[in-house]
Amino acid sequence: MLFSLPWILGFVLLHAGPMLMAFALSFTDWVFASTPEWRGGAHYRTLISDELFWTALRNSAYYAGVTVPLGVLIALGLALLLNRDWPGMGMFRTIFFMPALVSGVSIAMVWGWLFNPRFGAVNSALDKIGLDGPGWLGDPRWAMPVLISLGLWSIGGTMLIYLAGLQSIPQELYDAAKLDGAGRWAATRHVTLPMISSVTFFLLVVGMISALQLFTPAYVLTDGGPENATLTLPLYIYQNAFAFQKFGYGATITVVLIMLTMAITLAQLALARRWVFYAGLGAR
Repeated sequence: MLFSLPWILGFVLLHAGPMLMAFALSFTDWVFASTPEWRGGAHYRTLISDELFWTALRNSAYYAGVTVPLGVLIALGLALLLNRDWPGMGMFRTIFFMPALVSGVSIAMVWGWLFNPRFGAVNSALDKIGLDGPGWLGDPRWAMPVLISLGLWSIGGTMLIYLAGLQSIPQELYDAAKLDGAGRWAATRHVTLPMISSVTFFLLVVGMISALQLFTPAYVLTDGGPENATLTLPLYIYQNAFAFQKFGYGATITVVLIMLTMAITLAQLALARRWVFYAGLGAR
């Protein structure tokens, strides 16, 4: 308990405490440095008819639903390619991992330059092959795909976790599969994928939690625009709480985001029993 105390204090003060405070504030009207006024469930009733809330919810679901599975697939593909004992492979692993070390604001600024419709590198490249590039971040149809591409740029950490999982698979399993006549694809399907299913499950859970918290790129590049096409739940929370000084309403959206994240995580845990394999334990 003594060694666990720092983590327990950190969880209570920095996570559990703020969550409980957000839940309490969701029933009040509160402007900073004033006394909260009780409003009961008024904010939750307002939320049901708030079109911007539903827009932010759809945008968050869109971003998470595309970025998480696509990021996991790309990271797995890279890990399979880099799981080789070839000269210089360490350098390539480092190159693919490096984007994960760059801060979100820095990457967002670079993406803003790359996808600038007037002088950005992407439209310049398209112009050279005779194509007219769209407005990207200024176009409601393309703004969210740009943010998704930014999210996929920093999958080096996911790739590294997959690489560790691949290297932990006993070679004896591949040798046994080869003796049974399994080719490369069969070995990948019946040995590699089941043995790293627990890694995939972990990455899906943490990836979904992270994707639902998308804030920095949307705030830096578009501030939720154009036409609220990139307005996410965390950004809408920020706008209400700190831009409009509606701390109670911002706390209400926070509670909804917490409950949504918990529901999705519990659903993933329930479904994991059907496909996640743990060595020595089978499916759990």
